[in-house]
Amino acid sequence: MNLAARAVTALIGLLHVYILVLEMFLWQTERGFAAFGTTAEYAEMTAVLAANQGLYNGFLAAGLLWGAFHRNPAFAFQVRLFFLGCVAVAGVYGAATVKISILFIQTVPAVIGLALVLLAARKAP
Repeated sequence: MNLAARAVTALIGLLHVYILVLEMFLWQTERGFAAFGTTAEYAEMTAVLAANQGLYNGFLAAGLLWGAFHRNPAFAFQVRLFFLGCVAVAGVYGAATVKISILFIQTVPAVIGLALVLLAARKAP
């Protein structure tokens, strides 16, 4: 169970690395337009804001990967709970204010990760 919790946490971390790349480096490309449903004009006007948002996604990614690979189980548990909780809350906010699909891209995986982390902690010796 702990392996599943670590793996899901790491995968969500990698997802946020991908989001960082989209927002910071691919925002004004066809890939960015497709991912976020924007136009070239909108992307040009919002590029600085998107890059800032991408940086925050990078911080989430760093925390998730830190929690996934930390060697101290008690500390890793706390880090995973904190960062998965942050992703879940950010996903709910994004779904409410931007696009409902964010709920399924961010919140659902984070809640699954939280459940696995909590289950793994209950089964730990």
